[in-house]
Amino acid sequence: MIFRRAVLPLLFALSAAQGFAAKATPPAGTYKGFIVVDAATGKTLTEENADEVSPPASMTKLMTFAVLDDKLKTGALTLETPVTVTAADAKIGGTQVFLADKEVFSVEELTYAMMIQSANDAAHALAHAAAGSVEAFVEQMNAKAKELGMTHTVFRTPHGLPPVGRDIANGDLTTPRDFALLCRYLLLKSDVLKYTSVKERKFRAYSPAHMIDMINHDHLLGVPGVDGLKTGYTEKAGYCLSSTAERNGRRVIVVIMGSFGPGGQIDKGKARDIKAAELIEKGFAAIPSTSTFVGANSPVVPAGKTDPASPVVPVTPAPDTPVVRTPSVIFTLPPAPAKKA
Repeated sequence: MIFRRAVLPLLFALSAAQGFAAKATPPAGTYKGFIVVDAATGKTLTEENADEVSPPASMTKLMTFAVLDDKLKTGALTLETPVTVTAADAKIGGTQVFLADKEVFSVEELTYAMMIQSANDAAHALAHAAAGSVEAFVEQMNAKAKELGMTHTVFRTPHGLPPVGRDIANGDLTTPRDFALLCRYLLLKSDVLKYTSVKERKFRAYSPAHMIDMINHDHLLGVPGVDGLKTGYTEKAGYCLSSTAERNGRRVIVVIMGSFGPGGQIDKGKARDIKAAELIEKGFAAIPSTSTFVGANSPVVPAGKTDPASPVVPVTPAPDTPVVRTPSVIFTLPPAPAKKA
């Protein structure tokens, strides 16, 4: 909260009449690469080192969300499906909601925890619940990446934590260009903004002694039009961000990876956020006025608002319970790779 209070006034102070940070000079931070895309057409508006391979850190959870969304659409899962936490889930480190062995939560509650709090333990629990094992789920993540044409991407976890030994080559890897494909797919095909647009939500609201006030890590929420998607950070990955904003029917996607402060310093993502804000403005300036985005998202809570959780006890639905999901919209996937004989 201290960082948000310090940075947001700074960011808004940089804003100009034509948009957030339009005339701002960002600090001399560093980054490995970025890309800005028109969400309606998929056209690249601007880029720099967009094919540089590096770790996505917690942005990985967007692919976890994509695989879960597929299972919700087929009825393999519902938002009310109960998930029993295992000891392995409870031992996952990094950012978490401190799940305990044998606790039970609905898929929906754990998804909010994964997307708002960036809870690694929630992502791990959802993965084994959805596919029987985390390893099987990761295989499905990679299959989804191939389906979307993410040719320079490999996933090895459902949460983005670095591997033992922190060897980058053995962890999750992607590029800004590949990740923009995933973001566009989610915006067109899923209700991802229902989760990523929420700034604050309570976890375990039914138990004040164990309740966690989840605060979204995306400091750009509240900037005009910004409603997601996901942040990420590890020591090796740097500060990463997949961001999207909609204004007057037009929508941009920004992916920036491997950001650090001036001189490579750890700056809590300040340089990344200001650079992303600048890129959002450049994106809107470059989108044709005729471009109109039509997506599947229908946010329940406007960006920047609070969504208090209600203590709902998970209920297992009957086998024939219909699953109502948003219909598919205009989006053409690249052809599937030919299978080897």
